[in-house]
Amino acid sequence: MFKVLAFASAFFCCATWSHQATAQVKEPDFGNVEWKKPYKPFRIVGNLYYVGTYELASYLITTPEGHILINTGLASSADAIAKNIVSLGFTVADIKILLTNQAHFDHLGGMAGMYRMCGAKMMADAADVDVIQDGGDSDFLYGGKGAMFEPVNVERALKDGDKITLGDMELTMLHHPGHTKGSCSYAFTVKDEKRNYDVLIANMPKMLPEVELPTMPTYPEVGKDFEYTYGVMPGLKFDIWLAAHASQFDLHRKHKPGDKYNPDAFIDRKGYDASIKKLQKEYLTKKAGK
Repeated sequence: MFKVLAFASAFFCCATWSHQATAQVKEPDFGNVEWKKPYKPFRIVGNLYYVGTYELASYLITTPEGHILINTGLASSADAIAKNIVSLGFTVADIKILLTNQAHFDHLGGMAGMYRMCGAKMMADAADVDVIQDGGDSDFLYGGKGAMFEPVNVERALKDGDKITLGDMELTMLHHPGHTKGSCSYAFTVKDEKRNYDVLIANMPKMLPEVELPTMPTYPEVGKDFEYTYGVMPGLKFDIWLAAHASQFDLHRKHKPGDKYNPDAFIDRKGYDASIKKLQKEYLTKKAGK
């Protein structure tokens, strides 16, 4: 009964928010059904859970003092995320910190709704704060046409290497610009019944087709930032890596709904290295004008 009531409350709040946001925001629609497709939540490792949709990853990190939620998918994803959190036995109102990998609508669409459900503190890479607070209207590629997601007030602007602490958890924010000016990753350690795992939730440095190199008026440092990111990401140390999109870390090969708990399925250094090299090659090809 508790779970039913908790979800009903969360659902009501989210439905109310969604109605309000529809009149204010023009969320792009790329017709990608996998972005909206529900996905059964599961325990990845220790106190880290997958609570997103089939393609748009959202992560819940739990502690006795409250929880951290990373990414919220589209505006319509908030309902699914709330349901997933409750189905795992947790309470949406216990979320204390909200984070994102990047200031794009497919990772922030449900953030304002989640904020209204839990009143958590929003934190973000300082270089993405303005975009988050104007709903994407100042985005260097797609801005100038109004809000693409409901604006969210950022209470703490993060710099590279800043620590985010809650209960017994400490996350390090890693500045990985290029995809957006404030794209970032999160590194932290979790433990289960057997061992500790170093985890990286990576923002993969994908260069969008509209980007101009080596510079562009709305983002003069874009080439420099991509090269910085391609320089530092290969050297990161971790046991398990995840990303903002499920397909980026091959979730559906590594896990099927109903699978038993198996954190070792996400140990995939070769996959990470290959993905970074592929993205860097795409960048270098465009930079060379090919």
